[in-house]
Amino acid sequence: MPAVGIVIGDGKKEYPGKLTPYVTATCIVAAMGGLIFGYDIGISGGVTTMDSFQMKFFPSVYEKQRNSHESSKYCRFDSILLTLFTSSLYLAALCSCVVASYVTRKFGRKISMLLGGVLFCAGALCNGFAKAVWMLIVGRLLLGFGIGFTNQSVPLYLSEMAPYKYRGALNIGFQLSITIGILIANVLNYFFSKISGGWGWRLSLGGAVVPALIITIGSLILPDTPNSMIERGQFFQAEKKLRKIRGVDDVQDELNDLIAASEASKLVDNPWRNLLQRKYRPHLTMAILIPSFQQLTGINVIMFYAPVLFQTIGFGSDAALMSAVVTGLVNVGATVVSILGVDKWGRRLLFLEGGFQMLISQVAVAVAIGVKFGVDGNPGNLPKWYAIVVVLFICIYVAAFAWSWGPLGWLVPSEIFPLEIRSAAQSVTVSMNMIFTFLIAQVFLMMLCHMKFGLFIFFAFFVVVMSIFIYFFLPETRGVPIEEMNQVWRSHWYWSRFVKA
Repeated sequence: MPAVGIVIGDGKKEYPGKLTPYVTATCIVAAMGGLIFGYDIGISGGVTTMDSFQMKFFPSVYEKQRNSHESSKYCRFDSILLTLFTSSLYLAALCSCVVASYVTRKFGRKISMLLGGVLFCAGALCNGFAKAVWMLIVGRLLLGFGIGFTNQSVPLYLSEMAPYKYRGALNIGFQLSITIGILIANVLNYFFSKISGGWGWRLSLGGAVVPALIITIGSLILPDTPNSMIERGQFFQAEKKLRKIRGVDDVQDELNDLIAASEASKLVDNPWRNLLQRKYRPHLTMAILIPSFQQLTGINVIMFYAPVLFQTIGFGSDAALMSAVVTGLVNVGATVVSILGVDKWGRRLLFLEGGFQMLISQVAVAVAIGVKFGVDGNPGNLPKWYAIVVVLFICIYVAAFAWSWGPLGWLVPSEIFPLEIRSAAQSVTVSMNMIFTFLIAQVFLMMLCHMKFGLFIFFAFFVVVMSIFIYFFLPETRGVPIEEMNQVWRSHWYWSRFVKA
């Protein structure tokens, strides 16, 4: 039987191909782009708790820590300068992803990865050798520019390179790299904090050079995607590459669809303006709401209490390490579950199950924290069994996020956009993610200080809203070739009024 595109019963098209060792290795290397994002998340949170770092750059926070018995635990980290250090990265990433859209479309996905790695490397060096707060901020801006490029290009690269039957699992490799980066960073923070002389924070911040070099070198050896080659007129090379990554000789049907999509994209002079057209309404809605909802799950709120609760259980001075390692391991393990199940169970099931599980966990933790910490933030002596129960709910929450909104917040947007708007729409996705990450990072400590345990209920409300949105408005995209995705919208009860045949 010849290997040609087959239209299956529900109108969707199947392309021949298999999961080859070549494409698996390629996607693993590309997914390493998530390491730099994860490493930064883990490192920045840990470094800001180091006494030597606080004394040098944030002495007011250090004084609050020393006099913690005089102040509420809710307000110990409420510092405008510390917040600026954390959130400046996301503002830079927001700006750079707009430029990354142009670079990704005109010069290919791997060039964006290369630029992201180089910029992140420069930011890591600037932070590692920082002598003043302004050097930290400049370093964070450079790190943000790098993350903007990689977060824009890596999910697209993975979705385009992977066979559609395995697209979910290979794309979530990006989120797995993020979680591994967080775990590695937290472990390194612990050991570097033990270095006598108080300069371990320089190793923590400067160590970001390592994941930056991994994606920089990786981008030099990675092939470009057939979609990107066709977009730049390299048809012969694209056909040759498509045969290699699919592991079959007859790829003409898929190639024809890629070329047709490319020709349609060339008719678009301004993809940003094109996004506003009525037929792209579902794509734009998902590009805006999914990454926004991902940040409104409240993952930062849950993580904040982990060290306090683990210390109560009896880990003593190792509380920060234990909380980071345990939640980090849960994070990695649950992401692996998502990799194994996303192409079997589908995106909607994971979204909805994860939302329900997060809601239950957040309400349980809010009640527990409210009862014991109260409004003054001083829990007194907590029974160990009580803290263990709360930590268990934290781990349940982290697991739910890690196999649902964590990876799917990147996967689903990257696989639903047609080629003519793909780069611009992915930039919208990254921009919205960074806008809400920036806003939450900017006001989180202030909100925690004033709303106290009510902040858990605040984010639980949004979990309900986002779950309702997924149930009614997100169609299932599992097993649909990326260039055939419009069929999904045309058959949806609501979006069919916007997307016509």
